[in-house]
Amino acid sequence: MTTEHIAKDMMQMLGRQAKAAAAAMRMADTGSKNTALKLAAGMLRREQDEIIAANAKDMQAGRESGLDAAMLDRLALNEQRVEGMAEGLEQIAQLADPVGEISNLSYRPSGIQVGHMRVPIGVIGMIYESRPNVTADAAGLCLKSGNAVILRGGSEAIYSNRAIAACLRRALADAGLEQNAVQLVDNTNRALVGELIRADEFVDVIIPRGGRSLIERIANEARVPVIKHLDGICHVYVDATADLTMAKAIAVNAKMHRTGVCNAMETLLVHAAVAEVFVPMVVAALREAGATVRGCPRSCALDKSIEVASDADWDTEYLDAILSLRIVDDLDAAIAHIARHASGHTESIISEDYSAGQRFLREVDSASVMWNVSTRFADGFEYGLGAEIGISTDRLHVRGPVGLQGLTTQKWIVLGHGEIRT
Repeated sequence: MTTEHIAKDMMQMLGRQAKAAAAAMRMADTGSKNTALKLAAGMLRREQDEIIAANAKDMQAGRESGLDAAMLDRLALNEQRVEGMAEGLEQIAQLADPVGEISNLSYRPSGIQVGHMRVPIGVIGMIYESRPNVTADAAGLCLKSGNAVILRGGSEAIYSNRAIAACLRRALADAGLEQNAVQLVDNTNRALVGELIRADEFVDVIIPRGGRSLIERIANEARVPVIKHLDGICHVYVDATADLTMAKAIAVNAKMHRTGVCNAMETLLVHAAVAEVFVPMVVAALREAGATVRGCPRSCALDKSIEVASDADWDTEYLDAILSLRIVDDLDAAIAHIARHASGHTESIISEDYSAGQRFLREVDSASVMWNVSTRFADGFEYGLGAEIGISTDRLHVRGPVGLQGLTTQKWIVLGHGEIRT
């Protein structure tokens, strides 16, 4: 039997099991779902040593295969990150269950009452690279929102993902829920990705998390609807009225808190009125933190340590300790730069001017737009959604961090008293 036939048979099996599990999860009560989440959090803590040992195998293989520093950072697990996964599951358990929520009820002249009920999407296909914490985050959110999920992590994290998924499946069983509501594609065969994104008989939506090549492939080849984002080219704009001490702290945090994540700042824009003071100040702080700065000619003239930026730099998601810096003449120029070069993920203005802040919030067209805040806060956990399943730069069906509500849809409900249409 060929590799392709094996992949097709495996996906058929996983799909049938997921479809049956989704039907059962649709009926699961909130208490049982919360019990499963809390049990899973406890299991992650109890199995912490085994999870970290499994991750060490992935890290060793990753180093031997030449993964870069940013990928290795995404792959790494330690006690703090395992605890973060557990806390994320517990936070999801504390959130209101959206399933069954009825809204917008109104009476029509005929006497009928119409409204919406929130319901699970069904079967979610999750395709992701490197980050093993996505296994727990995605499973937890799908569980609470009443969905089944098929998880296809990258081959570089296979040992970590197996250990984490096993905890989730045991928790489901112990809570009396359908274990196959969480399934891991426990095979590194690349043909399985193609089978998953074409499995429209079983899968209702695909959510990819990874590099541009992976997401472009899925967007181009999928027969299943996709919720995606391609890049995180995020901007911080320092306005003429900015508190420069605040601006420096935000810029350093936005770039250097974690460089290999999609909500890290990639481009810093500085108003010309404060550039002479601010550019040397912020560049010194960024260099001390380990960053390389590539700038426009005007910024290079203010600090000789700045490397000359190429045209490509303004459209680059570095995912590394590198950023681009441009001096702009005014707010209009900053907004125009963002409109041309941003990926629609997250942008922030640092300003004490109310009118400038309001204009930025209104006119910048990204999934998250901020005022006097580091872009690193563009995160489902920080937004109170619980652990996020991803960040969407699409406009349909959800935008920004995708939490519980983003994993549900709505159906019309109609209530009556025997009305008939005449």
